[in-house]
Amino acid sequence: MPPSLHTRVTEDVGRSIVDGTVPAGTVLLSDEIERRQGVSRSVIREAIRVLGSMGLVESVKRVGIRVLPPASWNAYDPTIIRWRLLGPGKGEQLRSLTELRSAVEPMAAELAARHAAASVSADLLDVAELMRTAGDTGDLTQFLELDIRFHRLVLRGSGNEMFAKLDGAVAAVLSGRTDLGLMPDHPHENTLQLHAEVAEAISGAQPQKAREAMELIMRRTYAEVQPTWAGGSASAL
Repeated sequence: MPPSLHTRVTEDVGRSIVDGTVPAGTVLLSDEIERRQGVSRSVIREAIRVLGSMGLVESVKRVGIRVLPPASWNAYDPTIIRWRLLGPGKGEQLRSLTELRSAVEPMAAELAARHAAASVSADLLDVAELMRTAGDTGDLTQFLELDIRFHRLVLRGSGNEMFAKLDGAVAAVLSGRTDLGLMPDHPHENTLQLHAEVAEAISGAQPQKAREAMELIMRRTYAEVQPTWAGGSASAL
């Protein structure tokens, strides 16, 4: 089947569930989706299979496709995160992920300073330098790619496989911040310097310094995005 058809149906039905247009408990019928979307039954089946893997729906024999409540959703699925950021739940999604990052990433940085391979440390130093260049020139697209890579390296470098599995969720929320216009045109000098300090501390096997620098990054991040769920304006650290 054409991937574009499957993707379109998955996106349309999934977003309507996540943004609350189709509430939990609703029973969807394949025939109705097929007519509305103008696609074949095989496309519908594949889209429902994907949505089921996310915990958004379940197929009930002789009933139809039942929409499941948010408690059943895979909260770490990057696609669900993206859909939530595009809808009325963006503030709550940013809050929960920022709080998660604030709890996990400082520890990940500390562990990376203890366990990261030399190649990971070298990559972090290189990425931090490239982030400064992209930040100084205002290239937010390049900065985002590097920022995602930086935090992925820290999580994986921690040596904790559960931390490492959070990289997709972190990438999704970093992308969401940029898409929602919650990033400054030029990243703060303090932010760029703190990323460099995290990289240097990990490379130098200084766990406490790595943790402290990452904690400061997360404090700034929290201050910058808090207005999306609390109102008001971001404070500067």
